[in-house]
Amino acid sequence: MKGAVLVFLLFGATVARGSDASPGAGWEKLKTLVGTWQSTTAAHPGAVTITFRLVSNGSSLMETMDVPDHSEEMITMYAPDGPSGRIVATHYCSAGNQPRMAAAGLDGSRLAFDFLDATNVVDPNGELMRNLEIRFQDADHFEQRWTSRADGKDHTGTFAYVRKR
Repeated sequence: MKGAVLVFLLFGATVARGSDASPGAGWEKLKTLVGTWQSTTAAHPGAVTITFRLVSNGSSLMETMDVPDHSEEMITMYAPDGPSGRIVATHYCSAGNQPRMAAAGLDGSRLAFDFLDATNVVDPNGELMRNLEIRFQDADHFEQRWTSRADGKDHTGTFAYVRKR
């Protein structure tokens, strides 16, 4: 019985500690993206769809991106990084690597995520996401600018999204 009480107390302390983190205005702004969005770009004929949903008891935001032919479904997970106030994004790329980026906080109406590190990088000259900028416009419009690097050259793809009703 004492063991069960100790486990409960430790688990309760862990849950309480996790909820004390103050992620700031950037995290609150990201959570307003919950829902389904569409964009059209020259790179992907047809509508690119992304869906945001809160997961893990509201402690993470999952973005699922899908192109019309379903050839490049990707996931990006966003989570506040405790008392540092920054937000960490892990992008599960269709290229098979997983870059991690962090944003220091909301700068006006934008969040700028910069490269931290990456896993499963097979070719150091291969394509790898380096930056993500999210620009909030209003409740029904926002933009993402994804910058990747391949062979030492940066390429930025811009997606303008409209909330799907």
